[in-house]
Amino acid sequence: MSVKILVSNDDGYTSEGIQQLRRALEPLAEVTTVAPDRNRSGAGNSLTLDVPLRLIESAPRLYYAAGTPTDCVHLAISGVFDFEFDMVASGINDGANLGDDVLYSGTVAAAIEGRFLGLPAVAFSLCTTPGSGRHFETAARVASTVVAGLLRQQLEAATILNVNIPDVPYAQLAGYASTRLGFRHRSDAVMPARDPRGHPVYWIGPAGAGADTGAGTDFDAVARRLVSVTPLSIDLTRHGALPVLERWLEQL
Repeated sequence: MSVKILVSNDDGYTSEGIQQLRRALEPLAEVTTVAPDRNRSGAGNSLTLDVPLRLIESAPRLYYAAGTPTDCVHLAISGVFDFEFDMVASGINDGANLGDDVLYSGTVAAAIEGRFLGLPAVAFSLCTTPGSGRHFETAARVASTVVAGLLRQQLEAATILNVNIPDVPYAQLAGYASTRLGFRHRSDAVMPARDPRGHPVYWIGPAGAGADTGAGTDFDAVARRLVSVTPLSIDLTRHGALPVLERWLEQL
């Protein structure tokens, strides 16, 4: 039985990143792509619950839906197909998912949904910036290497890998680094504008610059041209705060 990998993203099923990821993984496994019909960046871990979803086959083993990345992974794993997947690979995102970006990222959310549903999962992002080289071929080679490694030796079951690749030619990468999430400053203020009828509208401001970018962070690794590999957990409990919280509750 061949290995079966589900590929998804948040930039849409026609994006360059997902096409490069699909091609990179095809020598390793049978790849099926299920992705949003358009860019759904920033969708986070959202499910569409108020309307039904339609899955459309654009090409053999290439499907899209008018939903979120989480929708797409959920559909694919939870009964649409008559076979089981072995892994979820999400990306390649057009832009970094560093630090607190992971809370909003649809790319990371697709991987998290795969992990929720019991599969090994990894998210790939190319750290593009305005005017950078857009070296998706670099990210694709990294993705092939990481996924091949996961197929040879899986990590512990609860782990999700968040992989950020510097936007440089492959030969200029300095290697791989195991990292923790850094933190950004608060985002810029919303940007007011007017619609064609003169009513006020607002654009969400850009993400803040890095605040915690020191040694060991994903920000620092990418700045040094290292591929940042951060293990994520879906347990958001702050376990160290439980004793303090218990004492606080006793005072209520």
